[in-house]
Amino acid sequence: MTSVDILSPSGSKSGSVELPAEIFDVTTNVPLIHQVVVAQLAAARQGTHSTKTRAEVRGGGRKPYRQKGTGRARQGSTRAPQFAGGGIVHGPQPRDYSQRTPKKMKAAALRGALSDRARHGRIHVLTSVVEGETPSTKSAAALLAGLSDRKNLLVVLDRSEEVSTLSVRNLADVHVLWADQLNTYDVLCADDIVFTQAALEAFLAGRNQAAKLEKAAAQAEPKAAKADKPAKAEPKATAPAALVDADAAGEATDGGFGADSAAPLEDGASPDPAKFTVKGNKDSMKYHVEGSRWYDATVAEVWFTTGEAAAAAGFEPAGGAKAQQVKEDDK
Repeated sequence: MTSVDILSPSGSKSGSVELPAEIFDVTTNVPLIHQVVVAQLAAARQGTHSTKTRAEVRGGGRKPYRQKGTGRARQGSTRAPQFAGGGIVHGPQPRDYSQRTPKKMKAAALRGALSDRARHGRIHVLTSVVEGETPSTKSAAALLAGLSDRKNLLVVLDRSEEVSTLSVRNLADVHVLWADQLNTYDVLCADDIVFTQAALEAFLAGRNQAAKLEKAAAQAEPKAAKADKPAKAEPKATAPAALVDADAAGEATDGGFGADSAAPLEDGASPDPAKFTVKGNKDSMKYHVEGSRWYDATVAEVWFTTGEAAAAAGFEPAGGAKAQQVKEDDK
């Protein structure tokens, strides 16, 4: 850890504080800092710029002069891009410049910037900017001038320090931030960083709380994944063999469309060729009598005793009732 002296408003030493190494003594990743700063500046852009095309500019509806005979180039409008007062070609339009930057990248960039300032001795800590309950810009200016001879200073205050805020807010080349507003760009723009003791404690407390939340979230993820894991499937109960045989026997004698129907055998043949002679197709709901045109090419999904039984079960004659009736009469 890096030790920094705590100075009183009079400039005398009143103690010291240890700066945590995980925040003020880490490796500075310059490309990461560049990416975060570019994203921060891009997000600050308003993006409301807008130019008018030739269709949006007022006027120019009349052809300026005739098409031929003037010796000049033909023109259809005085609002074309080549005319003064005309439309703008490919001009800027309103857009959102913001970039998505993960929180961990922002935090890492801020730690790198603070570590760079700490390694060069540019982190200062004060008990308060002024003494007493009366704001004094003159006293604040004298105190800050004694801390560093560099020009740009960043003063980080706690939100409860109203007197200190009023004392430094009107100083030139001094930028003021609350502890929860500290960011990479403002740290880089400042030559020295001045914390009040209350602001430093608030900043470190916020960082510690964020670290605790991240750790708790990381520990909760495996538990959640374990809870979401599907439970092992219970073994299915197997019906007794006698019941299975009974069901198979019932399926073989009943096709599901009444007593005049029967399920086909494994090879699709009729269970009783003398009784069940009409083939039925469940997908098309058509039936075929023996000797009809498509009878031999049809694989029976259910067998019927007669065409009337198939019609009663909701099946329709393939090729029409007349064709099937003729075939039945020819039998």
